[in-house]
Amino acid sequence: MSLIPKNVEAATIKIAGKSLPLTNLNKVFWPTLGLRKRDLLEYYEGIAPALLPHLRDRAIVMKRYPNGIEGEFFFMKRTPASRPEWIKTCPVEHGKGIIDFPIANDLASLLWLINLGCIDLNPWYGFCDSPDQPDVLHFDLDPEKEAPFGLVREAALIVRDALEGLGMTVFAKTSGGRGMHIYVGIKRGPAQHEVWAFSKKLGHELARAHRDVFTVEYKVANRPRDKVHLDYNQNRSGATLASIYSVRPNAFAGVSMPVAWDEVERGIEPPDFRMLNAVKRVNKIGDLWKRLTQSRGRFDLRPLIERL
Repeated sequence: MSLIPKNVEAATIKIAGKSLPLTNLNKVFWPTLGLRKRDLLEYYEGIAPALLPHLRDRAIVMKRYPNGIEGEFFFMKRTPASRPEWIKTCPVEHGKGIIDFPIANDLASLLWLINLGCIDLNPWYGFCDSPDQPDVLHFDLDPEKEAPFGLVREAALIVRDALEGLGMTVFAKTSGGRGMHIYVGIKRGPAQHEVWAFSKKLGHELARAHRDVFTVEYKVANRPRDKVHLDYNQNRSGATLASIYSVRPNAFAGVSMPVAWDEVERGIEPPDFRMLNAVKRVNKIGDLWKRLTQSRGRFDLRPLIERL
């Protein structure tokens, strides 16, 4: 049974001895679907056992939609001073000073973030003890307006084959929108800018070899409208992507869902994975990205970086 109360506008719930005030529970976040803030909180409560290990000890950038997907949104990095005393923070040197980002290591902290109006979650790639040393390398496959999702699937398989050819174990998830995210677990050590430099080199090589699929053009206006943007720049320091299992602020309430490679080959589509069916899928098949929460089996990128 859910901890989120029904038929009330606000309530204070208890989670592991922590008091969490919830507000505006009846506010509509997806007008077309009729989904409310309460539904979003219930989703994250249900997905938390699979999600939380992927967020543990990582600074989170808050992207807040206080009035749902059709309202204005804003980014927030610094943890509000009015936070509960049990919210843990991660001090990161960012820009011209130290910023205390929030951390979501438990269900209470996760639901506190969602209650602020965070629809998706945007964690750093490195842990709080060394945020500039990522433990992932990734590519964001972002289709331009006239590129069909079939081309995104083709792009994902090309990137997979290239990375596997280097000896890496490669993981895929939908972005929750029109794209896909390709991840590799790497051993901590290289700085974020070194991982970015490697991804840039590989991205440009793939774009040259597959001109019919990819563009790496930086300026949006100059990108071919029928290609997939192979975005390696998401590896730059301070950048974030929507996390695994994040809900996205789009019309179908898509979820950034890990997928098996045979599913990609068979022909998944973005609306296959939604807030309304994601928990059921994960309860049935488990977390396909569980290996990315473990330290063993990670790829050592340093020899490739040194050659670069």
